[in-house]
Amino acid sequence: MVAPSEPGWRSSSHSSTSARSPTPEPHVVPFRGTFDHTLDAKKRLTMPARYRSALAGGIVLAMLVDQQPCVGVWRPPEYEDYSRRALGDLPALSPRLAELERFFYGNSQDAELDAAGRVIVPAFLSEHARLEKEIVIVGAGDRLELWSKDVWSAHQPTLLSGVADITANVDDTA
Repeated sequence: MVAPSEPGWRSSSHSSTSARSPTPEPHVVPFRGTFDHTLDAKKRLTMPARYRSALAGGIVLAMLVDQQPCVGVWRPPEYEDYSRRALGDLPALSPRLAELERFFYGNSQDAELDAAGRVIVPAFLSEHARLEKEIVIVGAGDRLELWSKDVWSAHQPTLLSGVADITANVDDTA
């Protein structure tokens, strides 16, 4: 018998024997798709409607490790996983660890969507990604990426031509 206070279980109100049924795990929706949006005069960006509820608990805006000229948008747990994967194997007193911590925590910003589903992109991230008026929001699995429309358009041929090479070499890096 599972105790009522045990995580993952809830009481059923349909029985006098206090039956238990598993509470479903929250489903993490992967971010996918490409969305054209614009920054308003106050530098606010409206997030795609389909993802607003997934982002309602707060977000982290940050540079990506690969230094692409875009801004990553993560839910906080996914950003912690992203940074932990990069930091995980380094010794605690390593200068490399200190540099990576500066990168991850110094180039990120916690934010929340307003009631209209908008977020203000901090100036340092906006400048890094060259975000102006026209923005493309790109789904990338555990995150969204904010790209300048011009930069995204210029990056597309490189991305498309590189995918075959990347996938062909997957076995080589395993």
